[in-house]
Amino acid sequence: MCVVDAAAKEAAVAWFLREYPQAEQAEYAHPALLGCTDVAWSQIPGCPAELPVLLRGLLDQVAGPEALRVLDNVLMNGVFHVSPAMSAALPFLIRLAALPDIVVRSGMVDLLVVAAELSQPVDADNERQVLLLGNECDHPERAWCRAAFATHAPALQALLEDKTLPDGLISAADRECLLKAIEPQRYSSS
Repeated sequence: MCVVDAAAKEAAVAWFLREYPQAEQAEYAHPALLGCTDVAWSQIPGCPAELPVLLRGLLDQVAGPEALRVLDNVLMNGVFHVSPAMSAALPFLIRLAALPDIVVRSGMVDLLVVAAELSQPVDADNERQVLLLGNECDHPERAWCRAAFATHAPALQALLEDKTLPDGLISAADRECLLKAIEPQRYSSS
């Protein structure tokens, strides 16, 4: 498994800041980023303190694709594991994905789907699942993500019901995955 360590995440963010200095100077006033500066990002294990700059960068037409690529690396701890920062970032990702004019919207929806899928509980009796994803008790970030999805279910539900979404932005399988994240009891038998 490829694990992205904290130093590599810090280096990726530093590179982004050098390449896209305009992202660092952008305002936090956008409604989708409300509360972003209130999160103690540097207190989250393995999370660069500059993570808000990546979230702001998503709003920039030029920097957006690179901000999303770096953010993907920061919010993942490997192919099958979300980082502890994912749950703190989810409210902002959900609100940003609801913006119709954001260049990286489809990539953000993909990231939300990955977070929803990887935050599902692991069946301790399923050896393959445990081998790939680890035991539930060893990965509290999954429960934190489930709580974040539950807390922000209305905003995610609104995104899923948005009649102005371009066709194909959210596939039927991705829609079901996101619905499962916000309505786990309804989809527990699937």
